[in-house]
Amino acid sequence: MADPTGFMTSDRALPTRRPVDVRIRDWKEVYEDFEPAALKTQAGRCMDCGIPFCHNGCPLGNLIPEWNDLVWRDDWLEASERLHATNNFPEFTGRLCPAPCEAACVLGINANPVTIKQVEVEIADRAVDEGWVTPVPPSEQTGKRVAVVGSGPAGLAAAQQLTRAGHAVTVLERQARIGGLLRYGIPEFKMEKAVLDRRLEQMSAEGTQFVTGVDVGADLSADELRSSYDAVVLAGGSTVGRDLPVPGRELAGIHLAMDYLKPANELQEGSREDCPITADGKDVVIIGGGDTGADCLGTAHRQGARSVTQLEILPQPPDQRDDSTPWPTWPLMMRTSSAHEEGGERLFSVNTVRFLGDDDRVVSGLELVDVEMVDGRFTPVEGTSRVLPAQLVLLAMGFVGPQREGLLEQLGVELDPRGNVARTDAWATNVPGVFVAGDMGRGQSLIVWAIAEGRSAASAVDAFLSGSTLLPSPILPTTRGQ
Repeated sequence: MADPTGFMTSDRALPTRRPVDVRIRDWKEVYEDFEPAALKTQAGRCMDCGIPFCHNGCPLGNLIPEWNDLVWRDDWLEASERLHATNNFPEFTGRLCPAPCEAACVLGINANPVTIKQVEVEIADRAVDEGWVTPVPPSEQTGKRVAVVGSGPAGLAAAQQLTRAGHAVTVLERQARIGGLLRYGIPEFKMEKAVLDRRLEQMSAEGTQFVTGVDVGADLSADELRSSYDAVVLAGGSTVGRDLPVPGRELAGIHLAMDYLKPANELQEGSREDCPITADGKDVVIIGGGDTGADCLGTAHRQGARSVTQLEILPQPPDQRDDSTPWPTWPLMMRTSSAHEEGGERLFSVNTVRFLGDDDRVVSGLELVDVEMVDGRFTPVEGTSRVLPAQLVLLAMGFVGPQREGLLEQLGVELDPRGNVARTDAWATNVPGVFVAGDMGRGQSLIVWAIAEGRSAASAVDAFLSGSTLLPSPILPTTRGQ
């Protein structure tokens, strides 16, 4: 145990966010530096529980009490080794994961939970600064070739594990740069892309090959893919955005969230000179109250939106954990991101009836109505219809599954009832030698699940190619659906 009395003498604390009027003028990460002494105090709040429920909350099975204790004892090198033992990319999860481990923290039963996520990212960043994050090339090669299709967190985790096992791994990405949603969906203010690039440099030095600008299923057929590699890992993600087929949807100025976020991120990286979709000077309406909607919100602030309104069909959650989601489950409660802190209005229990347009067939507003749940269905509340002005509407209602046209159709993989790629407990599809990991098989989920699935699928692929494996598999068949 770290500090035996830390959980009683110290309260939860997080680093300070930069002032709103400062940070919306740039695209840098929003948090200021956290003093090492303050972090040590936070790590000392960990109770090293006899049954660490934080392990159950984390799909990766991160050794949280161990590295909390090591940070409190100033043994940062060993803390880094224990952290990387279960997580290929803790600097990603420490910035982007919503931290189900903290929701499961035993201290959270009657107090504020340990700041696990912050300790994680501080260990990861310090490991980079100290030069402890170095390439880990394999000691020998197996002679087997593996293709990983997709370079998001699931694909990158699978690729790194398989490369370290001695296989020749090629990551195929249809976009111009590697990273998937990490690069094209996550704004700089949540994770600067230098954080991603330094990890890709490590993977390249280990032997992983990256090929960009290849749309597998179009530029490279499924038959060519299978004949060129001994195994294939499908990690293309859940990329089909949920649309809103109401009257007026055909108007210009209505876009899926990713069609808006991708060029905005490319502009910040210098990949383009201007943005085809911008919020500058416009009334922006974001339909969808999740993380993607918050990413659109923060982006619209930085582009100079005149106003931003975020709509959610569900009721406003309570400020504290709801009785319907008791500890240690993921709590139903109101969450406010840094983007919400920056401005804009959030409306709950509302539904969009139709979009309105001007004479040029460009969106000028939308009609919405309050809704309530009646017999399990959202029912309009009479007399609540009104119009919001909007010259830009962003649909951030989640994703409905992977793209089926092209690669998946050519491979002939079976789909599950939700439209995702079906897989066995060994992460295998119905096509011999073809495996699947991440959102393409699981459906839209969290980054921590993607990395855990990538690691688990790598273990299955290694066993398929070599007859046995020493690679860890954090997700067991009994826990895969959680």
